[in-house]
Amino acid sequence: MLPRFRLSEWVLIVFFGYIALLSGFFPDRPNLRYQPLLLFLAVTALYWALDRMEASRFARAVQITRDWLPLLLTFIAFREMELFLPRDYNYHYEAVWIRLDQVVLGDWHVRDAIENLGRILPFYFEFCYLLVYAVGPYCIGVLTAHADQRAIDRFWTVYLTGTLAAYALFPYFPSQPPRYAFPNVETPSITTWVRHLNLFLLKEATIHVGVFPSAHVSSAFSAAWGLFLVKPKRRIFGWSMLIYAISVSIATVYGRYHYVSDVLAGFGVSLLAGGVCLFLTAQD
Repeated sequence: MLPRFRLSEWVLIVFFGYIALLSGFFPDRPNLRYQPLLLFLAVTALYWALDRMEASRFARAVQITRDWLPLLLTFIAFREMELFLPRDYNYHYEAVWIRLDQVVLGDWHVRDAIENLGRILPFYFEFCYLLVYAVGPYCIGVLTAHADQRAIDRFWTVYLTGTLAAYALFPYFPSQPPRYAFPNVETPSITTWVRHLNLFLLKEATIHVGVFPSAHVSSAFSAAWGLFLVKPKRRIFGWSMLIYAISVSIATVYGRYHYVSDVLAGFGVSLLAGGVCLFLTAQD
């Protein structure tokens, strides 16, 4: 009997399978061996086992596990990208991307506008950047309390499409964030404790393979599209997440975590998730 994977689970399996195939095209990445293939097999086997177990007396526990498991697997997918870390960076991409940053932050005075009210907006944007790690848990928590399993699966399908599609592009664009590549260009002149926390977390827990496109941006916008899909009668959830996604986009550039080009590309990737959202809406 064939396994009855959820649609969102297929998205994860296809992503890990794609990365396993992709690894063969990057022989110059020193950390890359057979790990992606093993991870793909492990994820597929895990979901196969969960599907079998859902027919047992542990059905409810398995259903809850399947609702929340994408959180862990998304983090694993993120960490897997570090396997594509290059031997060195030539800064070819960064040299092009920084020009637009100088126009937006400097020539258009966006940085000055953010700092015009003192610490208020810098704190707000840095705090928005910090909270992006909680977007997935927040959305699933809301849906667990107010929606059914089908809605959770549909949300995950949209969210994972936008998030994993950004990860899938990292190996092609090895790059460093502007705070490393150009530490003295358009840096914030106001520093808050939440910025120190963000910098600490990025130093200790992030990957360093690339910053294009911004997965922070693509995931936040994808979460908004997903909430619009599964909460059509309570659109306040989708609109709130959309405002938050815009705030994250500004925060990534102002804080020098990403280039403007990364943000634009991240939003573009999220439109793929938006397309999935429209497709699923048409099926209703």
